[in-house]
Amino acid sequence: MMNLGWRRFWVVFGWMFFCGLRPVDAAEAFRYSDFRQADFFPILPWDRLHGPDGKAKDSEVNGLQSIADCQFNFAGFVLPGDLPKCRKLNLAAILLLADPQLLPLKYHKDWRLLSDAEIENQVKVLIKAGGANPALKGYFLMDEPSARDFPALGKAVAAVKRFAPGKLAYINLLPDYATLGAPDTSQLGTATYTEYLERFVSEVKPQMLSYDNYMVQFSDDLKNPGIAASYFRNLVEVRRVGQEHKLPFLQIVASNQLRPKHTIPSPANLALQAYTTLAAGYRGVTWYTYYGRGYLHGAIDTSGKKTMTWNYLHEINRQIAMLAPVLSKLSSTGIFFTEPAPVAGLPLLPGALVESVTSNTPMMVGEFTGQNGERYAMLVNLSLERSANFQFRTRITDGVMDEVSAVDGQLREYKAGKDGFWLTGGEGVLVKF
Repeated sequence: MMNLGWRRFWVVFGWMFFCGLRPVDAAEAFRYSDFRQADFFPILPWDRLHGPDGKAKDSEVNGLQSIADCQFNFAGFVLPGDLPKCRKLNLAAILLLADPQLLPLKYHKDWRLLSDAEIENQVKVLIKAGGANPALKGYFLMDEPSARDFPALGKAVAAVKRFAPGKLAYINLLPDYATLGAPDTSQLGTATYTEYLERFVSEVKPQMLSYDNYMVQFSDDLKNPGIAASYFRNLVEVRRVGQEHKLPFLQIVASNQLRPKHTIPSPANLALQAYTTLAAGYRGVTWYTYYGRGYLHGAIDTSGKKTMTWNYLHEINRQIAMLAPVLSKLSSTGIFFTEPAPVAGLPLLPGALVESVTSNTPMMVGEFTGQNGERYAMLVNLSLERSANFQFRTRITDGVMDEVSAVDGQLREYKAGKDGFWLTGGEGVLVKF
C-alpha cells in the first residue's frame, strides 16, 4: 500500500506535501497520499521543528517522534537533515530553509525585493536542498503576504511548478482582521478581504488556499461575538473562493494561549475549531503551534515537556484521523447555521438535506455528498459552555441514519435517546443518511 502511494505521488501532479501512510489502520491511510488525490487530508502542526536560525535542536524526547505520537500525519516545517527521520516515522514535511548562506530571505519575506532571475535561483536552492526524499511534499515560501507580494510570489510558485512538479509551493494567507486600508498602511494591501483572496488566486495561481484565524481564543471562547464574527466570516468566505476556483482550502487554528489575558486550549475549544473546519469542507486541520515559542499552554512547553494541551490535541487529532477516510471522499455542498447565526449574513437553515435543528445551543450544519450520491451531514455544537440537546429533521423520510464513529471510523446506527441527540461543548458528529 505504501509503495502504491509513492508511485501515485510521482504520477499525479499534486497535493503533494501531505501525509504519510502506515498500514496500521484505515485512519492512517492518509500518510503519503498526494494532495490532489481524493484522500488528501493533512493533520498538520504549523510550527518549525527548529528555531528561526535553524540552529536550535528539537527535543530528543519531544521532537518528531512526539509529533507522530500526537496523531499528526505531517511534521510541520523541517530542515533537510530532518527528512530521513520524517520518512522513517511516516511523516510528510515542508522544507523551511533557515540558513542565510543558502537562502538569504529573512523569514522568507523578501521575495518582492528579488529580480526574476534571483527568484528562480532561490527556488532552485530550495529544491536542491530538499533532494529526492519522498517525505518532502513541498517548500515553504511565505507566511501572511500582503497583496504587494503577490506578483513575486506568482513567479516563485511558477518556478516550483516548473522545476519540482508534484511539490507544493506553500503560502499561508492573512485573516480578515489584518489591517484594512490604504496600500501603504494595510497588511492586506487591499480594500476588502474578498479582493485580497481573489487577487491571490489570480496573480499567484496557487495550488491551495491556507489562512490562519485565532478568533475563537481571542473572543474568550466566543463570549465576545464581535470578535468571534471574524472566525465564521473567514470560514465561509475562504470556502466560497476555494470552491469557486476549484482549490482545496485549509485553515490554521489556535492550540496555545495566544495572549496572557485570553483563554487557554481546552477539549471544547479545540474540538469546536476542528469540527467547524471539517463541517465547512476544509481538507484537514492545522494547529498553531506545537512548541511553546514564547506562548503558554502549547503542546510542548519551553522546557520541552508535554502539557495537558498535548493530550487534548492527541485526542482531537485521533478523532479527525478516524473521520478522514470518509470526509476525504466527500464533496461539501453547503454550510448552514441555526438562528440566530454567529454573524449576520451567514447562511441559515434549511439546507438541501437538513431542514431544521431544534437545540438548546447554537448549531452549525455541514452537508456533503459522496462519490456515489450518498448524503452526509456534520452537526456541530457551537456552545463551549453547554452540551447540546437537539433534534433535527431532514428531507429524507425513509431509511436509517448511521454515525461515522470518531472512536473507530466505523458506521453505527445513530438513534436519538428519549431526550434527543447529545453533543458536548464544541463537539461534532458526522451522520450518513
